[in-house]
Amino acid sequence: MSDRPMTSARLKAIAIGHYGRDNQVVGPARAAASLFKRYFDLLGALLLLLALLPALTVVGLAIRLESPGPALFRQKRTGLAGRPFMVFKFRSMVTVAGQETARATAPATVDDPRITPLGRLLRRSSVDELPQLLNVLRGEMSLVGPRPHAVDHDEKYAAEIEDYGLRFQVRPGITGLAQINGLRGGGEVFEIRRRLVLDRQYIEDWSLLSDLRILFLTVPHLIFFRAH
Repeated sequence: MSDRPMTSARLKAIAIGHYGRDNQVVGPARAAASLFKRYFDLLGALLLLLALLPALTVVGLAIRLESPGPALFRQKRTGLAGRPFMVFKFRSMVTVAGQETARATAPATVDDPRITPLGRLLRRSSVDELPQLLNVLRGEMSLVGPRPHAVDHDEKYAAEIEDYGLRFQVRPGITGLAQINGLRGGGEVFEIRRRLVLDRQYIEDWSLLSDLRILFLTVPHLIFFRAH
């Protein structure tokens, strides 16, 4: 058996174990709230895709013209209840033999030579994340929620951080409470602990108004926050 299926199974066990300890699921993971949030996500993602389709098409063509390779990049992430899924992003790095060099999941660093000039702009503005609207329509993500991590990163954090599995109670989001509070990028355990505090706060205090507030604050945050 390969390492990857074993990793996915371990993360599912962590998620299930966390449900068992809590004896109940809070926030949007409650059945009625979860269904309401899902309808909100579907409507929002569809409207955003229709509004942004011309711009997304231009970005995709620009990526293809800048360097060889596909416009979209896919990577395995961990979703609701620890289930893995393939997240969509605009390709921001060079490719080798048709595959993005980022496939090893190594975090990008300042002046990372793998990042293309256009890719640097896309990452800084988070435009590279917009194809995840497709993941929302597919039911794998939400507009707002804890940001998904690569599967092997999740396994590492789950082994070192107590209650890490709580973030699997809800679908991962394109944006979230941690992101509008400046916690973008970085993969050190102490940074993940800080994000987890805000993930818990989001899950426990969820409301439609909180989702709208986070979405509203995401745009100005991206304008003034300069990511690597």
